[in-house]
Amino acid sequence: MDGPILPYGRQTIEDDDIAAVVEALKADFLTTGPRVEAFERAFAETVGARHAVACSNGTAALHLAMLALDVQPGEVVIAPSITFLATANCARYVGADVVFADVDPDSGLMTPQTLADAIERVGERRLRAVLPVHLRGDARDLPALAALARGAGAVLVEDAPHALGTTAKFGNVTQTIGDVRHSAMATFSFHPVKTIATGEGGMVTTNDDRLEGRLRSLRSHGMVRPPDADPWWYEMPEPGFNYRLPDILCALGQSQLAKLPRFAARRRTLASAYEAALAPLAPVVRIAARPAWSDPVLHLMCVLIDFPAVGRTRRQVVDDLRARGVGTQVHYIPVHRQPYYRGLYGDLSLPGAEAWYARCLSLPLYPGMADGDVEEVADALRDVLGA
Repeated sequence: MDGPILPYGRQTIEDDDIAAVVEALKADFLTTGPRVEAFERAFAETVGARHAVACSNGTAALHLAMLALDVQPGEVVIAPSITFLATANCARYVGADVVFADVDPDSGLMTPQTLADAIERVGERRLRAVLPVHLRGDARDLPALAALARGAGAVLVEDAPHALGTTAKFGNVTQTIGDVRHSAMATFSFHPVKTIATGEGGMVTTNDDRLEGRLRSLRSHGMVRPPDADPWWYEMPEPGFNYRLPDILCALGQSQLAKLPRFAARRRTLASAYEAALAPLAPVVRIAARPAWSDPVLHLMCVLIDFPAVGRTRRQVVDDLRARGVGTQVHYIPVHRQPYYRGLYGDLSLPGAEAWYARCLSLPLYPGMADGDVEEVADALRDVLGA
């Protein structure tokens, strides 16, 4: 493959995105201005939620969700082990304990059974929230997970940075991820490798007016302005954080959001091309299993590789692909294996997460890829594996 390395993900920034940022830079407000509300309104309408609250990044979105629910020290939050660190860390930020759920070894997703097993391990402690992750962009079984959480006295908070644009059909009802039909809140990230980019940025969607109010005050130091108060007056009933998203980045976000249909269509086209190009490499290489109800806009093209079968380590495959111009990444190292969590909770046995991690590799997937790039990636992988 000639030219620069194909990364596993990359932003798509076009001239009109740049123009939107320049216009914001020339305006009166660089932060806490009208473009924040405009981006929030557009995002809420796009996903079908009543409210959307912008914040500084996806990790802040998760932290705000825990704060808005008033999760307390000693209470429990369940998170899957296959996810980015922030999903679990947000519970620790508020002093809660994390119980790690196992995942399906072929999809990397929390299932009703793995959630039920995790709920049993909560014991007599109070379970407050369950954080299903729409890994890669594939939707979780939200009705089943919500029913289990509700039966245990908890709510769902969807960790959805991978799934902007994804839809799911449960029974006869099709929903958009982020409409929070089965959850208290859903969180998103606009990191450059996500479906839309603001550099850094996040969003929380909710249909609950009370949670929306708490999210807004907590992202801005906990300040509230009582009605009919003097124009300079504010009060702080509780401390919050400076998790605001500036107008400059919201201008970029709104410009990017308008392109979501095009970005989504391109990602789906590339995903279909991968299915065809990688089919001859089965069973050594398989695309991650996709739930029947999920119609994803994939953020990640995760494949599962039987490394022992080809007599190569993952590191050898990664290095050789890079030498051929193909960048890759691993999503994810099981969070329960991190030194911090092993120190807290000891060594856990989560065989689904271990089996997923042993085989997973993310290949390039982003809208700016050329039509022939997928076939070239598949050819490079075939050469490297000797398949």
